[in-house]
Amino acid sequence: MPRFVVLQHDGPEGRHWDLMLESGEALATWALPSAPGLPEPLPARALPDHRLAYLDYEGPIAGGRGSVVRWDEGTYQLERQEPGQWMVLLSGRRLAGRAVLQRIGPDPTQWTFAFFRPP
Repeated sequence: MPRFVVLQHDGPEGRHWDLMLESGEALATWALPSAPGLPEPLPARALPDHRLAYLDYEGPIAGGRGSVVRWDEGTYQLERQEPGQWMVLLSGRRLAGRAVLQRIGPDPTQWTFAFFRPP
């Protein structure tokens, strides 16, 4: 089953959380302004794919880009993936439930992240 990780990233531009989903030989990645899991959708900014090494990495980021700490990790099941939408079931230590990433508008970097815990 593919893996996911959420890294708390403290960098020059402030703190954000990187949601990374294993997708083939890379990690599809979105930056979230706060820790995921809140009942309301969060804005999410699509980032370039990251290396699989980040699934297991904590520490400084090269080039003075701050440091990362693992906030959550686990596996996920892909329910739907279309252009502009990912729907996954996360099985992590903190996040266990359905997550929906949805692109909004014409800008390919602008998405929302919504998380739904099972009843």
